Amino acid sequence: MPKHRLEINGVAIGRGAPLFLIAGPCVLEDEETVFDIAKFLKDLTDAIGIPFIFKASYDKANRTSIDSFRGPGLIKGLRMLSRIKEKFDVNILSDVHRIKEVGEAAKVLDIIQIPAFLCRQTDLLLSVAETGKPINIKKGQFLAPWDMIHVVEKVSSAGNDQIFITERGTMFGYNNLVSDLRSIRLIQDMGYPVVFDATHSVQLPGGAGKSSGGQRKFAPLLARAAVAAGADGIFIEVHKNPDKALCDGPNSLKFEEVSELLPQLKAIRNCI
Repeated sequence: MPKHRLEINGVAIGRGAPLFLIAGPCVLEDEETVFDIAKFLKDLTDAIGIPFIFKASYDKANRTSIDSFRGPGLIKGLRMLSRIKEKFDVNILSDVHRIKEVGEAAKVLDIIQIPAFLCRQTDLLLSVAETGKPINIKKGQFLAPWDMIHVVEKVSSAGNDQIFITERGTMFGYNNLVSDLRSIRLIQDMGYPVVFDATHSVQLPGGAGKSSGGQRKFAPLLARAAVAAGADGIFIEVHKNPDKALCDGPNSLKFEEVSELLPQLKAIRNCI
Protein backbone atom coordinates (compact mmCIF):
# COMPACT_ATOMS: atom_id res chain seq x y z
CA MET A 1 0.00 0.00 0.00
CA PRO A 2 1.36 3.48 -0.83
CA LYS A 3 2.54 5.61 2.07
CA HIS A 4 1.44 8.83 0.42
CA ARG A 5 -2.14 10.05 0.16
CA LEU A 6 -3.07 13.00 -2.02
CA GLU A 7 -6.15 15.16 -1.66
CA ILE A 8 -7.01 16.94 -4.91
CA ASN A 9 -10.10 19.15 -4.62
CA GLY A 10 -12.08 16.49 -2.79
CA VAL A 11 -10.63 13.46 -4.59
CA ALA A 12 -8.45 11.28 -2.36
CA ILE A 13 -5.69 9.24 -3.98
CA GLY A 14 -3.54 6.63 -2.32
CA ARG A 15 -3.45 5.21 1.19
CA GLY A 16 -6.91 4.10 2.33
CA ALA A 17 -8.71 5.99 -0.47
CA PRO A 18 -11.36 4.51 -2.77
CA LEU A 19 -10.58 3.42 -6.31
CA PHE A 20 -10.71 6.43 -8.64
CA LEU A 21 -11.00 6.87 -12.40
CA ILE A 22 -9.07 9.00 -14.88
CA ALA A 23 -10.92 8.97 -18.19
CA GLY A 24 -11.78 10.90 -21.33
CA PRO A 25 -10.88 10.99 -25.01
CA CYS A 26 -7.22 10.73 -25.97
CA VAL A 27 -7.25 14.20 -27.51
CA LEU A 28 -9.66 17.12 -27.56
CA GLU A 29 -11.73 16.90 -30.74
CA ASP A 30 -14.79 19.05 -31.55
CA GLU A 31 -16.58 20.53 -28.55
CA GLU A 32 -19.78 18.51 -28.96
CA THR A 33 -17.92 15.18 -28.92
CA VAL A 34 -15.75 16.10 -25.95
CA PHE A 35 -18.64 17.48 -23.88
CA ASP A 36 -20.76 14.38 -24.62
CA ILE A 37 -17.93 12.17 -23.35
CA ALA A 38 -17.43 14.30 -20.24
CA LYS A 39 -21.16 14.28 -19.42
CA PHE A 40 -21.41 10.52 -19.89
CA LEU A 41 -18.45 9.89 -17.58
CA LYS A 42 -19.61 12.39 -14.95
CA ASP A 43 -23.14 10.96 -14.85
CA LEU A 44 -21.90 7.36 -14.74
CA THR A 45 -19.29 7.87 -12.02
CA ASP A 46 -21.73 9.89 -9.89
CA ALA A 47 -24.29 7.09 -10.17
CA ILE A 48 -21.79 4.37 -9.28
CA GLY A 49 -19.90 6.39 -6.67
CA ILE A 50 -16.41 6.40 -8.18
CA PRO A 51 -14.28 9.58 -7.90
CA PHE A 52 -13.60 10.89 -11.41
CA ILE A 53 -10.87 12.99 -13.04
CA PHE A 54 -11.38 14.09 -16.65
CA LYS A 55 -8.42 13.66 -19.00
CA ALA A 56 -7.86 14.82 -22.56
CA SER A 57 -4.82 16.20 -24.38
CA TYR A 58 -4.82 19.65 -25.96
CA ASP A 59 -1.80 18.69 -28.08
CA LYS A 60 -0.51 15.18 -28.76
CA ALA A 61 3.07 15.95 -29.70
CA ASN A 62 4.00 12.27 -29.91
CA ARG A 63 1.77 11.10 -32.76
CA THR A 64 3.20 8.52 -35.15
CA SER A 65 2.90 10.56 -38.36
CA ILE A 66 3.31 14.21 -39.31
CA ASP A 67 -0.20 13.90 -40.78
CA SER A 68 -1.79 12.75 -37.50
CA PHE A 69 -4.31 14.95 -35.69
CA ARG A 70 -2.68 16.60 -32.65
CA GLY A 71 -5.55 18.55 -31.09
CA PRO A 72 -6.62 22.19 -30.88
CA GLY A 73 -3.37 23.40 -29.30
CA LEU A 74 -2.50 25.00 -25.98
CA ILE A 75 -4.69 28.11 -25.83
CA LYS A 76 -7.87 26.80 -27.47
CA GLY A 77 -7.48 23.45 -25.70
CA LEU A 78 -7.07 24.96 -22.24
CA ARG A 79 -10.17 27.09 -22.84
CA MET A 80 -12.14 23.95 -23.66
CA LEU A 81 -10.80 22.13 -20.60
CA SER A 82 -11.67 25.10 -18.42
CA ARG A 83 -15.27 25.02 -19.67
CA ILE A 84 -15.50 21.28 -18.97
CA LYS A 85 -14.13 21.86 -15.46
CA GLU A 86 -16.73 24.55 -14.77
CA LYS A 87 -19.72 22.83 -16.37
CA PHE A 88 -19.23 19.38 -14.86
CA ASP A 89 -17.41 20.31 -11.62
CA VAL A 90 -14.59 17.83 -12.22
CA ASN A 91 -10.84 17.84 -11.75
CA ILE A 92 -8.96 18.20 -15.04
CA LEU A 93 -5.78 16.40 -16.09
CA SER A 94 -3.75 16.92 -19.25
CA ASP A 95 -0.17 16.39 -20.36
CA VAL A 96 2.57 18.91 -21.08
CA HIS A 97 5.36 18.33 -23.58
CA ARG A 98 7.42 21.50 -23.41
CA ILE A 99 8.63 23.72 -20.57
CA LYS A 100 7.10 26.82 -22.17
CA GLU A 101 3.60 25.26 -21.87
CA VAL A 102 3.82 24.64 -18.14
CA GLY A 103 2.89 28.09 -16.83
CA GLU A 104 -0.30 28.42 -18.89
CA ALA A 105 -1.29 24.81 -18.31
CA ALA A 106 -0.92 25.17 -14.53
CA LYS A 107 -3.52 27.95 -14.53
CA VAL A 108 -6.22 25.51 -15.67
CA LEU A 109 -5.13 21.96 -14.87
CA ASP A 110 -5.72 20.43 -11.45
CA ILE A 111 -3.18 17.70 -12.24
CA ILE A 112 -0.32 17.96 -14.70
CA GLN A 113 0.72 14.79 -16.50
CA ILE A 114 4.21 13.92 -17.68
CA PRO A 115 3.99 11.74 -20.83
CA ALA A 116 5.65 8.33 -20.66
CA PHE A 117 8.22 9.12 -23.32
CA LEU A 118 9.27 12.28 -21.41
CA CYS A 119 9.39 10.84 -17.91
CA ARG A 120 13.20 11.17 -17.69
CA GLN A 121 13.34 14.75 -18.99
CA THR A 122 14.82 16.39 -15.91
CA ASP A 123 14.16 20.03 -16.83
CA LEU A 124 10.52 19.33 -17.71
CA LEU A 125 10.00 17.40 -14.47
CA LEU A 126 11.49 20.22 -12.41
CA SER A 127 9.47 22.87 -14.21
CA VAL A 128 6.22 21.01 -13.52
CA ALA A 129 7.24 20.29 -9.92
CA GLU A 130 7.83 23.99 -9.29
CA THR A 131 4.18 24.77 -10.07
CA GLY A 132 3.21 23.03 -6.83
CA LYS A 133 0.50 21.14 -8.71
CA PRO A 134 -0.14 17.40 -8.25
CA ILE A 135 1.73 15.43 -10.90
CA ASN A 136 0.85 12.19 -12.66
CA ILE A 137 4.00 10.66 -14.13
CA LYS A 138 3.44 7.96 -16.73
CA LYS A 139 6.09 5.27 -16.49
CA GLY A 140 8.08 5.06 -19.71
CA GLN A 141 7.56 1.88 -21.71
CA PHE A 142 11.36 1.58 -21.68
CA LEU A 143 11.77 1.64 -17.87
CA ALA A 144 11.67 -1.05 -15.22
CA PRO A 145 9.37 -0.28 -12.27
CA TRP A 146 12.30 0.29 -9.91
CA ASP A 147 13.78 2.89 -12.26
CA MET A 148 10.89 5.20 -11.35
CA ILE A 149 12.53 6.02 -8.02
CA HIS A 150 14.97 8.28 -9.88
CA VAL A 151 12.08 10.03 -11.62
CA VAL A 152 10.15 10.77 -8.44
CA GLU A 153 13.34 11.92 -6.71
CA LYS A 154 13.76 14.58 -9.42
CA VAL A 155 10.27 15.91 -8.70
CA SER A 156 10.54 15.72 -4.93
CA SER A 157 13.92 17.51 -5.06
CA ALA A 158 11.96 20.63 -6.05
CA GLY A 159 9.82 20.34 -2.92
CA ASN A 160 6.78 18.76 -4.57
CA ASP A 161 5.72 15.39 -3.19
CA GLN A 162 2.24 15.37 -4.73
CA ILE A 163 3.11 12.53 -7.07
CA PHE A 164 1.39 9.46 -8.42
CA ILE A 165 2.60 7.05 -11.10
CA THR A 166 0.75 5.53 -14.02
CA GLU A 167 1.77 2.12 -15.34
CA ARG A 168 1.04 1.76 -19.07
CA GLY A 169 2.88 -1.37 -20.16
CA THR A 170 6.42 -2.20 -21.20
CA MET A 171 7.89 -2.62 -24.68
CA PHE A 172 7.69 -6.24 -25.78
CA GLY A 173 9.45 -6.50 -29.13
CA TYR A 174 8.29 -4.35 -32.02
CA ASN A 175 4.84 -2.67 -32.00
CA ASN A 176 3.72 -4.44 -28.85
CA LEU A 177 3.45 -3.90 -25.11
CA VAL A 178 3.07 -6.27 -22.18
CA SER A 179 1.77 -5.46 -18.70
CA ASP A 180 3.62 -6.79 -15.66
CA LEU A 181 1.19 -6.26 -12.79
CA ARG A 182 3.96 -6.79 -10.25
CA SER A 183 4.96 -3.22 -11.09
CA ILE A 184 1.91 -1.92 -9.21
CA ARG A 185 3.20 -3.27 -5.91
CA LEU A 186 6.84 -2.47 -6.70
CA ILE A 187 6.08 1.20 -7.26
CA GLN A 188 3.67 1.40 -4.33
CA ASP A 189 6.48 0.05 -2.14
CA MET A 190 8.37 3.25 -3.02
CA GLY A 191 5.53 5.05 -1.27
CA TYR A 192 3.53 6.42 -4.22
CA PRO A 193 0.00 5.69 -5.46
CA VAL A 194 -0.21 3.79 -8.74
CA VAL A 195 -2.74 4.12 -11.54
CA PHE A 196 -3.06 1.45 -14.20
CA ASP A 197 -3.65 2.70 -17.74
CA ALA A 198 -5.79 -0.07 -19.17
CA THR A 199 -6.21 1.32 -22.67
CA HIS A 200 -2.67 2.48 -23.47
CA SER A 201 -1.48 -0.91 -22.21
CA VAL A 202 -3.30 -2.56 -25.12
CA GLN A 203 -1.94 -0.09 -27.67
CA LEU A 204 0.18 -1.42 -30.52
CA PRO A 205 2.60 1.50 -31.00
CA GLY A 206 2.99 2.25 -34.70
CA GLY A 207 1.22 -1.01 -35.38
CA ALA A 208 -1.08 0.41 -38.05
CA GLY A 209 1.66 1.88 -40.20
CA LYS A 210 1.04 5.64 -39.99
CA SER A 211 -0.75 5.32 -36.65
CA SER A 212 -0.88 3.08 -33.60
CA GLY A 213 -3.11 0.03 -33.50
CA GLY A 214 -4.75 -1.43 -30.43
CA GLN A 215 -6.62 -4.37 -28.92
CA ARG A 216 -9.43 -2.76 -26.97
CA LYS A 217 -11.06 -6.10 -26.18
CA PHE A 218 -8.28 -6.79 -23.67
CA ALA A 219 -8.53 -3.46 -21.81
CA PRO A 220 -11.37 -4.54 -19.46
CA LEU A 221 -9.51 -7.77 -18.67
CA LEU A 222 -6.34 -5.89 -17.72
CA ALA A 223 -8.31 -3.28 -15.76
CA ARG A 224 -9.95 -5.98 -13.64
CA ALA A 225 -6.61 -7.68 -13.05
CA ALA A 226 -4.95 -4.39 -12.08
CA VAL A 227 -7.63 -3.55 -9.51
CA ALA A 228 -7.28 -7.05 -8.07
CA ALA A 229 -3.52 -6.43 -7.88
CA GLY A 230 -4.13 -3.32 -5.78
CA ALA A 231 -4.02 -0.38 -8.22
CA ASP A 232 -5.16 2.87 -6.61
CA GLY A 233 -6.82 4.10 -9.79
CA ILE A 234 -7.67 3.14 -13.35
CA PHE A 235 -7.00 5.21 -16.48
CA ILE A 236 -9.08 4.55 -19.59
CA GLU A 237 -9.60 6.40 -22.83
CA VAL A 238 -13.23 6.63 -23.82
CA HIS A 239 -14.98 7.68 -27.02
CA LYS A 240 -18.59 7.51 -28.16
CA ASN A 241 -17.43 6.15 -31.52
CA PRO A 242 -13.87 4.78 -31.13
CA ASP A 243 -13.66 3.70 -34.76
CA LYS A 244 -13.95 7.37 -35.77
CA ALA A 245 -11.79 8.81 -32.98
CA LEU A 246 -9.03 11.11 -34.20
CA CYS A 247 -6.46 9.54 -31.86
CA ASP A 248 -6.09 6.13 -30.18
CA GLY A 249 -9.44 4.83 -31.39
CA PRO A 250 -8.30 1.17 -31.60
CA ASN A 251 -7.61 1.06 -27.86
CA SER A 252 -10.41 3.38 -26.63
CA LEU A 253 -13.52 1.95 -24.98
CA LYS A 254 -17.12 2.54 -26.04
CA PHE A 255 -19.67 4.00 -23.65
CA GLU A 256 -21.43 0.67 -23.15
CA GLU A 257 -18.14 -1.06 -22.35
CA VAL A 258 -17.33 1.52 -19.69
CA SER A 259 -20.84 1.22 -18.21
CA GLU A 260 -20.33 -2.52 -17.81
CA LEU A 261 -16.74 -2.31 -16.57
CA LEU A 262 -16.86 0.30 -13.81
CA PRO A 263 -19.27 -1.55 -11.47
CA GLN A 264 -17.07 -4.65 -11.87
CA LEU A 265 -13.97 -2.67 -10.89
CA LYS A 266 -15.70 -1.22 -7.82
CA ALA A 267 -16.85 -4.70 -6.76
CA ILE A 268 -13.34 -6.12 -7.13
CA ARG A 269 -11.93 -3.22 -5.09
CA ASN A 270 -14.47 -3.88 -2.35
CA CYS A 271 -13.45 -7.54 -2.25
CA ILE A 272 -9.78 -6.78 -1.66
